[in-house]
Amino acid sequence: MNDEKGRHSLKDNNTMIRANQGHSIKIDLDLKEKQPNKDLFHGTATQFVSVILKEGLKPMQRHHVHLSDNIDTARQVGSRRGKPHIFTVDTTAMINDGFKFYQSENGVWLVDNVPAKYLY
Repeated sequence: MNDEKGRHSLKDNNTMIRANQGHSIKIDLDLKEKQPNKDLFHGTATQFVSVILKEGLKPMQRHHVHLSDNIDTARQVGSRRGKPHIFTVDTTAMINDGFKFYQSENGVWLVDNVPAKYLY
């Protein structure tokens, strides 16, 4: 399987393919809670910044908000729809407030949502 972004993985002795994250339908992702040891990043197009600063990050049609552990990946993601803006997510404050983080098999960090107060 040639998947340079790691969006898919093989299961059941390499007889089945599954998506690692980004599902638009309800599915048991079998994710294990994991705490990031540093702040995470979210890249978006600048046209969405004002709404995000008011409403925070929402999963929209996905199960989770997708976060990166490095700025370069977040910048690449944010560039998909125009000039990128990178938000830093205060993961320590979110964990202290009871939010749960998960990490997919390809390294993408997942969280249910990110209220605006945790973004800078």
